[in-house]
Amino acid sequence: MIDQVRPRDLPAWLNAARHLGEPVVLDVREPSELRHASVKADGFHLVEMPMGLVTQRLSELDPARPLACLCHHGARSMRVAAFLSGQGFVHVANVAGGINAWSAEVDPSIPLY
Repeated sequence: MIDQVRPRDLPAWLNAARHLGEPVVLDVREPSELRHASVKADGFHLVEMPMGLVTQRLSELDPARPLACLCHHGARSMRVAAFLSGQGFVHVANVAGGINAWSAEVDPSIPLY
């Protein structure tokens, strides 16, 4: 099962999983989206990997580490989270609402688009 975690609740999810390794937030948005709005790594390792490259770059990710997927609204990241879960990733979450919700709930300085 893939956890659905709101941005405001992500720190608690990451801390609860920290015993499995340094948590990762996997931002699967496109480079143009990242240039417009991005999160700052705070209490996690940030990996930017467009959804279309995840299969090619899968070896860059550690399936044992806790990993939360992020996109614009949460649909693409949910698909990536489901894929990773199917590939043996043990502790995977989807950041529900994506960076749009992150701006509303955590950091209003992140521009909406």
